[in-house]
Amino acid sequence: MRDAVIVSTARTPIGKAYRGAFNATQGPVLAAYAVRAALARAGLEGGEVQDFTLGCALTQGTSGINVARHTVFAAGLPDGVPAATIDRQCVSGLSAIATAANQIRSGECDIALAGGMDSISLVQNDDWNGTHYRIAGVRKGYYMTHAGHGRSGRAQISRHPCGAG
Repeated sequence: MRDAVIVSTARTPIGKAYRGAFNATQGPVLAAYAVRAALARAGLEGGEVQDFTLGCALTQGTSGINVARHTVFAAGLPDGVPAATIDRQCVSGLSAIATAANQIRSGECDIALAGGMDSISLVQNDDWNGTHYRIAGVRKGYYMTHAGHGRSGRAQISRHPCGAG
């Protein structure tokens, strides 16, 4: 089994929740700054990444619906870069890094990207950030529209798990 090594790191500064300079910065946009910096420090452009795993404890609002995939879009990486989000609460970022290391050690990947992110200002608020849901870097057609919800009802496709409700 081969060794996995960390060749580059980056992070965003810590701000003051609800009142700091980053309090309105969407989670994937914030994570994208660190992703681009880490890739640049490693001498990579992004297309070389074979898998991206991102840990996030509060997967709501802009950090919901696979925040790792939204971060790929926000960072301007190619659509072909696969991405998965891990939610293991306080150990989410560490679990993402361990997953990437295991992918490399097992030979599944040569280049993996991993880290962790949370934006408390944009999830722990009155509406759990339902108002800043869409990320500008996410291509059109990724989100299900209200028309899509209507079509599912007309087609008698349940919106509830296992058809309940």
